[in-house]
Amino acid sequence: MKRFIRTITVFLLTLVLLVSGLCSVFFALVPPEYERIYTSAMIDKVARLKSIEGPRIVLVGNSNLAFGIDSKTIEDTFDIPVVNMGMHGGFGNPFDEQVCRLDVHEGDIYVLAHNTYSDDDMIPNPELVWMTIENHEDLRPLIRKKDILNMARALPRYAFKASVKWIREKITGREVIVDGTEGFMSRAAFNEYGDDVYPRPESIFTFTEGSVPLPQINDLCVNRINELNAWLNEQGAMLVIASYPIGDGEFTPEKAEYEAFQRELEEHLDCPVISDFTDYFYPYELFYDSNLHLTDEGVRLRTQQLIQDLKKILP
Repeated sequence: MKRFIRTITVFLLTLVLLVSGLCSVFFALVPPEYERIYTSAMIDKVARLKSIEGPRIVLVGNSNLAFGIDSKTIEDTFDIPVVNMGMHGGFGNPFDEQVCRLDVHEGDIYVLAHNTYSDDDMIPNPELVWMTIENHEDLRPLIRKKDILNMARALPRYAFKASVKWIREKITGREVIVDGTEGFMSRAAFNEYGDDVYPRPESIFTFTEGSVPLPQINDLCVNRINELNAWLNEQGAMLVIASYPIGDGEFTPEKAEYEAFQRELEEHLDCPVISDFTDYFYPYELFYDSNLHLTDEGVRLRTQQLIQDLKKILP
């Protein structure tokens, strides 16, 4: 058994060294190829986070925040700088939560707004993460040690696509446009706070059966958040839970089910749940292109509700 463990350990160390070596060679030769895509806005979000001295309100979660908050209004209300770190569901809850460990200040308030509290503690789309972090050193800490193997499996596919794109552009002298480079799903759609502000005057999404799943809870997610909460408290920061926007209509579970979910969440988490989830029920016509992305009016209403919730912990 000891020999088997040593063999596995040597194999894993060799794999890590090999991946590190390949990464170094690749990133030395091929420059960042995806700096205009939607998720590359994470570069700007991290830069803003690190540029602000003193306490901040940091919004943490997936695209329900990117497409659902007016950060300037929150900042003006409380006179505290706001950073919207919300990005993409393909990153997964653990990756989203990792932003809380990047640059913690005493007095920070981290507002976590997942749309589910059940996950497998993995990055769902590691290739997308590679396209986001590329060779940006400030983004590397978002990858946990336990994510390395998962990321290593996705590296060849990302490296191949990036290399082909780079070579084609070298040969043709023209940019190869990829998905997420233009329109509301692009880096250019974000403002300085990290909000996607591309105009969304009305809904283009049709709700159907199953479009509004009830959020779930599992121990993996809860334990990880409780560990994060304890660590943030040690740094003098605070973690709170807020709701995500929920489409209210014929395909939506009963409010009583969300109330039961909230009670269970409050029982399992050590950090405060500052939202009543049923306060975040919005008509289907306020959702832009998905069950998590709001129209301009939806953003206004959701922001005002979050401000009311934050007043429970802020003067």
